[in-house]
Amino acid sequence: MNEEKKYALVTGASSGIGLAMSRELARRGYPLLLVSNEEEKLVESAADTGKTFNVQTVPLYMDLAQRDSAGKIFDYMKENNIEAEILVNNAGIFFFRDVANTTSERIETVINLHILTPTLLSRFFVQQAKGGGHILNMASIAAWMMMPGLTFYNATKSYLRCFSRAMRNEAYKQDINITTVCPGAVATGLYGLAPRYMKLGMRLGIILSPERLAVKALNRMFRKKAEYIPGGFLNRFFIGIVISLPEWLIRRIKKKIDVRLSQK
Repeated sequence: MNEEKKYALVTGASSGIGLAMSRELARRGYPLLLVSNEEEKLVESAADTGKTFNVQTVPLYMDLAQRDSAGKIFDYMKENNIEAEILVNNAGIFFFRDVANTTSERIETVINLHILTPTLLSRFFVQQAKGGGHILNMASIAAWMMMPGLTFYNATKSYLRCFSRAMRNEAYKQDINITTVCPGAVATGLYGLAPRYMKLGMRLGIILSPERLAVKALNRMFRKKAEYIPGGFLNRFFIGIVISLPEWLIRRIKKKIDVRLSQK
């Protein structure tokens, strides 16, 4: 382990993009504080990452959808003398459901997970940072979209993108960089995509593996880029197409999706 490097704090670190980010940071010599609500997977992945890359890994079981989770994480860091140089706000949730059919508990979960917790973690990080650092906030190309059924995902990711871009111009005074990552499709279990479609998308280059995304996103973060949209022109073109769709077509697409979901 490189003793000169401070910790990297990664949320949602037990699987998918969070796990890939953790392993890539470990490969670069960073000790890790890994946070997730999947306790068994978290402990196993932390042990494997630490052994593979010869870095210290600290698993912290925490439900990040709880309102006080950010404060508890930084209390834990203070009690254990852990200083973070990097914060990766990655934990997230994805579901397709109309607002009227979503429970209050589910609404609170997604808002806390995508808005409250990363906001407070970013705030605590900047308040306690010594000697600069990096924050990587995981938004989505959905931040530009207003698609029915994905209302909460679109809206909360839009908030996270706007928040990150604005706070970036506050944190620079302390030599803290904030990079926003807005991926399209990534080969994780988050979207519930069938394996055959996942493989096809990866072959076509439409879907990125978590490992490839981690390398590219962290490279941009260390270069202090403001924003990174994987897929470049293709995803930017897709954003433009979706934004320009007329409402009658959006409603027709939504109706077809509802029919398919009702048949499952």
